[in-house]
Amino acid sequence: MVADLFVAVLPSSLIITGDALKERYHHIWHMDQSLNALCVLLPENTQQVSDILKICTLKKLPVVVHGGLTNLVGSTETNGDEVVISTERLNKIEEIDTASRTATVQAGVILENIHNAVTAKDLLFPLNFGAKGSAQIGGVISTNAGGLRVLKYGMTRQLILGLEVVLADGTIISSMKKIIKDNSAYDIKQLFIGSEGTLGVVTRAILKLEEAPKSRNAAYACMNDYSDVVKFLKHMDAGLAGSLSGYELMWKNSFEQMTSASDAVRPPLPYDYNYYVLVEMLGGNPMKDLEQFSDLLETALEQEIIEDAVLAQSASDVEWFFRIREDVNNLVDHMTYDQHFDISLPIPLIGSYIEECYQSLVQINGVEQVYAFGHVADGNIHFMIGKANDSGSLKKEIDHCIYDGLKSIGGSVSAEHGIGTHKKDYLNLCRTPEEIALMRTLKKTLDPNKTLNPGKVF
Repeated sequence: MVADLFVAVLPSSLIITGDALKERYHHIWHMDQSLNALCVLLPENTQQVSDILKICTLKKLPVVVHGGLTNLVGSTETNGDEVVISTERLNKIEEIDTASRTATVQAGVILENIHNAVTAKDLLFPLNFGAKGSAQIGGVISTNAGGLRVLKYGMTRQLILGLEVVLADGTIISSMKKIIKDNSAYDIKQLFIGSEGTLGVVTRAILKLEEAPKSRNAAYACMNDYSDVVKFLKHMDAGLAGSLSGYELMWKNSFEQMTSASDAVRPPLPYDYNYYVLVEMLGGNPMKDLEQFSDLLETALEQEIIEDAVLAQSASDVEWFFRIREDVNNLVDHMTYDQHFDISLPIPLIGSYIEECYQSLVQINGVEQVYAFGHVADGNIHFMIGKANDSGSLKKEIDHCIYDGLKSIGGSVSAEHGIGTHKKDYLNLCRTPEEIALMRTLKKTLDPNKTLNPGKVF
């Protein structure tokens, strides 16, 4: 039995086999589907991960890593012949260093727990997205997740100072430094950030923190022309001079659906406009920040950049505004089958490209709903498509409708979710043959036996 190979390096309580696997799953949206794997291993430290991978390499056993199971591209799917390493027991926040403004954490720590821990120290870990209550930081790092504040703070890779990773053969690569500047040759950790677990298993990280903001303001604004979406972005970004932290766009039908599920997400503005923008400011002076934010909204109205706006009057209003944007289940819950996209494209082209996609998608037989929204300030738009069936042919037709035009405009099929298994057929639309060849060389060098996440990305 394969599980017997690991009894020398793990207590039996950390090895899951047989009927117990029926209680596991490969994604939080598919909890009704039992995990298909040889066994699940629950290491509690980096050395145990190393010992596991040494055995898997020796016995030529493929490995799939499970974190919070929130990915949307099939990265945690299994075929039945893999060993699953779950990072759920690597769940310690080892240190919060207020002087260096860093947090040292293990890979299985849930993002929201990091938020709560650093907030108690008057600090901020700015990475934020809807799945924060389930996503584990190791998976966040492995996919180079983005989210709602990329505009101000950057992607995950901008927030990682140190990293510890275990290679396929068990070698531990540890670069756990708290320093921001380190130009001593190659920045090795960047190889593993965004590599989706195909080059190594992330076990620990040092996160870059910020001082906690003293004020948070938010508003919804609406407009009818996409050109005004861009004008409003420039207006707010220039006026706030570095304090603009979020700029989220929802198309009309998306806003209507996202605000119709319950009173908790009631609409702050009427359904009379084509575009709805959620804008956020983080600052250091509550009274002055609110005045500045309000004045900029008023100026935008006077200059007819926006048609209407509503300003959050309290912290609970801010939470209400963001709940509308974050709770995408209000879209998914009304779909027979759903298909998700996270494309990236130049900001000026977003309006026309999405309009063309809308027009093409509704003509496809089997498409029931089309919703678009996203982080327009960093060029990332999400699509959620409701379908009548889950056939492969329908999926491909929808894929081509959204992806085919991206190459010619310098876009990407994945802004923040990664490639996994679902998008690997389209990697060539946003990477050159030379780039893909170099990726394959890195994979072959670090994982010659294709032990880690086999079949993912390529």
